[in-house]
Parts: sequence; structure tokens; C-alpha cells
Amino acid sequence: MPSYAGPSASRSGDIADTLRLLAYLALAVVLIVLDHRGGWLSRVRQQAQVLVQPIRAVAGLPGRVIETVSNDAGTLSQLTNDNRRLRNELLVTRARMARLATVNADNARLRGLLGASEQGSLDVQLAPVLDIDLDPTRQRLVLRAGSRDGVQTGQTVIDAGGVVGQIIESTPLQATVLLLTDPDHAIPVAIARNGVRLVAYGTGRADRLALASVPLSSDVKVGDLLVTSGLGGRFAAGFPVGTITALRPDESRAFLVGDVKPAAQLDRGRDVLLLRTLPPRPVIGEARPGMAPGTVPADPQANAPAGAAATPAQAATKPGVTPQATPTQAAAGRRKPAPPPAEAAPATPAEARPATDSEPATRPPQAPPAGEQR
Repeated sequence: MPSYAGPSASRSGDIADTLRLLAYLALAVVLIVLDHRGGWLSRVRQQAQVLVQPIRAVAGLPGRVIETVSNDAGTLSQLTNDNRRLRNELLVTRARMARLATVNADNARLRGLLGASEQGSLDVQLAPVLDIDLDPTRQRLVLRAGSRDGVQTGQTVIDAGGVVGQIIESTPLQATVLLLTDPDHAIPVAIARNGVRLVAYGTGRADRLALASVPLSSDVKVGDLLVTSGLGGRFAAGFPVGTITALRPDESRAFLVGDVKPAAQLDRGRDVLLLRTLPPRPVIGEARPGMAPGTVPADPQANAPAGAAATPAQAATKPGVTPQATPTQAAAGRRKPAPPPAEAAPATPAEARPATDSEPATRPPQAPPAGEQR
């Protein structure tokens, strides 16, 4: 049976607890006073923080890792979206730039065609190219213009560089062009420098024509410009065909064969020009000093027979030439005054020559009044 604890035992326990509490209070007061005066407790706190800091860093590491991963994931997703958007914008920009470059090239070609038609005062029609066939055995263009647009078989097709070919078939909506380079095509040409007539043949290649059976005695040189001669009436005269790039003897060594680079851009371009009417035939041949190649100045004495002298009125039309009177005219001038304007002067030898078979007999023209130039 347990012993009974009386009132004395409980009172002693309460006293011990009270004394312990008073001791703690006294110790706290002492520490507060010492810390307030010496500050040693703050230094202890700082040292404790230095010791506890690694533990705090290790404890907070998982949180920082999770935050960093979350931020990196958000940043990567944003960068991926931005990269995709910028790539799409770059593709669109490149496509626009390519389109603008194509439009610029088309504008340049159209300006060249417009300049060619304006400089030559040509009656032309612009026709867009619908299809092109550059097979070695078949060189054709298909145009998006037909008979309802006025396109007819046999029309000459040109571009800013020169002759492209001719219309061989015309439907209401489309037309087919036979290119110069077709193996079955031949075009009469002439050298712009001296007028030597040749024939250029197609080779099946868009960058080359061929010359065959060129006499060794012909004045033909590498670099000569070939133009249409107008023979046959199919092609108008004076349009560039190509430039001679090579000359060599044939197998028989009796003639020359040559290569010609076409003047027209047969393998490119989106539009061509169709000649509606043939322009005037130009003069092809050697140019005189001070004149442009391919042109000959008009000369009143060009049709006079050899040895015929120019009349004073004709001599007065030539710059730098002073008309001189013949002895008979000088004597007549001393005897009597010049005849009135209505009086006819005697015909000169050049004007009084007999008519030939190629020239109809006409009445001799009368001399112009004094002081008037022809």
C-alpha cells in the first residue's frame, strides 16, 4: 500500500519550482545587462549565423532548384515560340523579296521592250509568253494571244535584243512561235558592216545559230553583227539577229562555217513583241566617216553617171563647197544680166541623160531660180 504524501511534501516542491524560476529570471537579467553594455551576445549571434548559413542554404536548395527549372522551362517555351514566329516572318519576307526581284526584272524587260519599240517607231503588239519548249529537236514558244487579238501567221516576233522567231500557228486564244534556233528554221541575214548576205540556221540550242557555206573570199569577221536582210519578205530588214562568235573551215576546206550568238534572249523573258506592220527598209552597208553604221546619207549625185559634174545648186547644198561658174556662164554674166526666175535654165548633163529601161522617160526638170537650193 503506497504511503500518503502529506501537505509538507507538496509545499517543498512548490518552493523548489519558485526558486528555479527566480534563478532563470536573474540569469536573464544578467545576460540582458551584459549584452547591453558589452555587446558580446550580438557577436555570438553573428558567429551562430555563420555556422547556420550553410545549413540554411542546403535547406533552401530544393526550392531554388524548382524555381530555376520552372523559370528555365518558361523561358525555353517563350524562346521556342519567338523562334518559330521569327522563322515564319523570315520566310514570308524572303518570299516577298523574291517576288519583288522578279517584278523588278519583269519591269526591266518591259522597259527594254518599250524602249525598243519607241526608238524604232515600230507598230508592235505586246504578247505574254504562256509556255516554252526548248527541246533540241523542237524550239517553240506559246503566246497568250491569238487571232482574236490580231495575231496572224507569219508575223515577226522580236524582243528588246533582236529577232525571236515567227508565228507559224494562230488560234483564237493562243499563237505558236517558231524560234530562230529550231533545227528546221533558216533566216536570211546580212552583215551590218558591209552588207554581205548569208543564211543563219537553227542548231537546236537556245544559245547558238550556225552559218554554213560562207565563201573564203567573203569579208566576214568574228564579232560582226548580223541583221535581217529582208530577202524573202518574211522578216523586215535591219533587225539584229546575232553576233558571229567563231569561224572555221568546213571539212572540204572550200568554205567557212561559223557560230552565231543570238541577239534575243530566247530562253528567258515573259513578254515578246509582235510586228504588226513592216518598218521602212534600212540601208545596210559600209558607213561613211562621221555617219552611224548601217546608214548612208542622201546624195544628189548618187544617181548621176560616172564623170558627170555637179551643178552649182547641187554644189551649194554640200557643206564646205563654194559653187563656181563655168566659163560660158561667166561670159554670159558679163554680157547680160541673169535670166528672171520664170526663165528655164539649160539642163545639166546629169539631168539630160537618156532614160534607161529601169527609169521611165520623164520631162527634164527645170533649174531652180537663182539663190534657191535644192
